[in-house]
Amino acid sequence: MSQLIDRRSFLASSCAVAAAGVFAPSIARGAAKTIKIGYMGSLSGSRANFGQTEAWNIEKIKKHVAQGIMVNGQRYNVEILVRDSQSEAKTSAAIGAELMLRERCNLILAQDVESAVVNGEIADTRGFPMISTMSPLESWFFPRGGAPGKPFPYTFHFFSTADGVLQSYVSMLNQLATNKVAGSMFLDNPAGRAIMDKNRGWPHTLAQNGYAEIAAGPFQFSTNDFSNQVAMFRDGKAEILSGFLYANHFVPLWNQILQSGMKPKAVAMVATFLFPSSVAALKDHGSGMLTEVWWTPDFPFKSSLTGQSSAELAQEWEAGSGQQWTQPLGYGHALWEVGLAALAKAKDPMDAGSLRDAIASLSVDTVVGKVDFTNGPFPSTAQTQVVGGQWNASKGKYPYQLDIVENSTSPTIKTTATVRPISYE
Repeated sequence: MSQLIDRRSFLASSCAVAAAGVFAPSIARGAAKTIKIGYMGSLSGSRANFGQTEAWNIEKIKKHVAQGIMVNGQRYNVEILVRDSQSEAKTSAAIGAELMLRERCNLILAQDVESAVVNGEIADTRGFPMISTMSPLESWFFPRGGAPGKPFPYTFHFFSTADGVLQSYVSMLNQLATNKVAGSMFLDNPAGRAIMDKNRGWPHTLAQNGYAEIAAGPFQFSTNDFSNQVAMFRDGKAEILSGFLYANHFVPLWNQILQSGMKPKAVAMVATFLFPSSVAALKDHGSGMLTEVWWTPDFPFKSSLTGQSSAELAQEWEAGSGQQWTQPLGYGHALWEVGLAALAKAKDPMDAGSLRDAIASLSVDTVVGKVDFTNGPFPSTAQTQVVGGQWNASKGKYPYQLDIVENSTSPTIKTTATVRPISYE
């Protein structure tokens, strides 16, 4: 049975819908009402990597709805208001209040969970439908006081579960021949503290699967000297590095690991290698790093708006930007798929109650897979799929490619390679 992360663990951190033609530009004439969609995202700041593809996605959507949308035979104009959270809670609260209380947006889309959590209470109490994504369900549900059987009035979230992420890592490690000793360390922030929770987080998952943990504990964001942790791992003969930290921490850690003479067989760090830039920062030492995989061009899903496959969406991004695709590209697009599907399903898309009911009963196939709010593991949520991946050297345009190597919880997503230990040759 899947384990659940309790409320303290993540502080701060079907009815099929109408086909794509519903959202096609309308040629209806006459006066039309205007639906206002407010968007909040981490377009700059410490989480800017998660927002790298967002401006591109938004421009794509603006073109898609430029002539309005048809809902129940009526044409509506669409106005999109974009706000940057700057990856800061204070800014997130300010822009949320602006979009809801001043702009009176009919629908709020929140790309980052901090904006969703900070603004969740006001959205629920004032009656503003909000949909968010790109963070495990537990990190949205429990910090907001979520309880079984009690949906939030107007706020909704879709993504994978934290439990699914941890189980994916264990499944990858189980495919390698190691001594099952994992050295772990965690950034001292809400997400890091949650993942290091002994009863619900990574230590519990390791123990359940027969792994011994050398726990170095938490470290501060400004830390760049990891010599004490490296010594612990070396002396304990850890063949696995694990935990939660960002790429800017891993680079000095990895350099100190290599200087110590250690040669871990696996690196299973949550969040560290979500982006190709994080792997590229390791230069010639990025091959073999493991990561959770939310979305790749290899996912067998299509956009409900454009009909594009996952591969076609990634190809369009790379052709237009000259940069390698990133995982948030798919979820950034899917957020608009879900939002526009809800508007199309509502009896009155400009009535908050009608739109709220449409979201709560929504099931839509998107470029990241099915998003079904009628069957989430927690009220007001929809669970999407997660698999395990490994970065390997590429012979193509970019130095590394992300292969899918584990799909135990999502067998419809096919693997493209097998897990292998890190090579130092």
